[in-house]
Amino acid sequence: MSLAAGHAIISIPGPSPAPERVLRAAHRASPDIYGEELAELNMQVMAQLKRLAGTNAHLAPYIGNGHTAWEAVAANLVSPGDQILVLTSGFFGRAWAEQMATHGAYVEKLDFGNNPVDPERLALRLAEDTDGQIRAVLVCQVDTATGCMADIPAIRQAMGQHPALLIVDAIASLGCAPMMMDDWGVDVLLSSSQKGLMCPPGTAFVWFSDHAASQPAGERKTPFWDWHIRASAGRESLWQFWGGTAPVQQLFALNEALTMLLDEEGLPTAWARHAALARAVWAAVEAWGARNPDIRLAIADPSARAASVTAVHMPFADALRAWVTEQCGVTLGIGLGAQDPASALRIAHMGHANAGMILGALASMQAGLIALEIPHGQGALHAAATVIAEPA
Repeated sequence: MSLAAGHAIISIPGPSPAPERVLRAAHRASPDIYGEELAELNMQVMAQLKRLAGTNAHLAPYIGNGHTAWEAVAANLVSPGDQILVLTSGFFGRAWAEQMATHGAYVEKLDFGNNPVDPERLALRLAEDTDGQIRAVLVCQVDTATGCMADIPAIRQAMGQHPALLIVDAIASLGCAPMMMDDWGVDVLLSSSQKGLMCPPGTAFVWFSDHAASQPAGERKTPFWDWHIRASAGRESLWQFWGGTAPVQQLFALNEALTMLLDEEGLPTAWARHAALARAVWAAVEAWGARNPDIRLAIADPSARAASVTAVHMPFADALRAWVTEQCGVTLGIGLGAQDPASALRIAHMGHANAGMILGALASMQAGLIALEIPHGQGALHAAATVIAEPA
């Protein structure tokens, strides 16, 4: 017998669960794509997205996923031979470096394993670049595979007076953790719709500063990728924002989701909610690991853990993932990029997530540990519930 009937709990790091009201907002026919209603909605969404990122910078939207945003950044800034420094703390940082290399860039990686970026090491590397050959420093604010979070203000400070652009991937962090693009000195920020923004996949965004806008264009840039065309589009030229027909239903969904996040819950409250849910997950995993050192959090330092997703080393993780899906209706993330993927999993707590969803996922995991006879410590659910009770 399976107990999986009922509303499923999706605890993967994207696409994250979309609120019912967001899906309802998207579920309507397109209005006149040349009319005032859609033009006004588009301008409203662009303004909301700037609020979300803490910026007055330029904004270029694209139809696509997070990899589309990577491609847009490369097309606008990178020419063959350009020197790029990528700070990596997991699978996605390394994949971003590989993508930059396909554009002909000379890519150097400062690889920190699955640990957070060490700003001092970055400062030492940039100090060696006395001729300013490094055009850009790239970093994921959160690497979705490891759940490792970079300290963006510390990285900016470590860069000192070096002329390189600071480019930040906030795909797995925006809306879940603080991001103040202007205050922190981020030159280019990128994200997408399917994680903290609580929408289906399909739209990607690149915010870029005046300094970034003034840089030489990438040799492979085409009119389609040109962020200047998109960022300078006006109310009367909706198609230029999107390189063609606007993703109408996505605009409806984004408007609803951003209203929920910015105007109803408020960003500081959303950040605090994500942080509390993350601490509950950490408490449970640490309790399970008390009697089994093979169960442990991928990131040892709590200050370097993401508020949006937690990576866990766990024996028989694949078997546990399968059991909780089949028996409980809970879907956990795969151990993407882990040294032993079969012994790793990820628990997402991003976007449209609440205490009941997280406690339900953890309780299902507890049941799976028992059913599969995986050794584990006791008190995990009590530890998680204690964290949840703290804000009250």
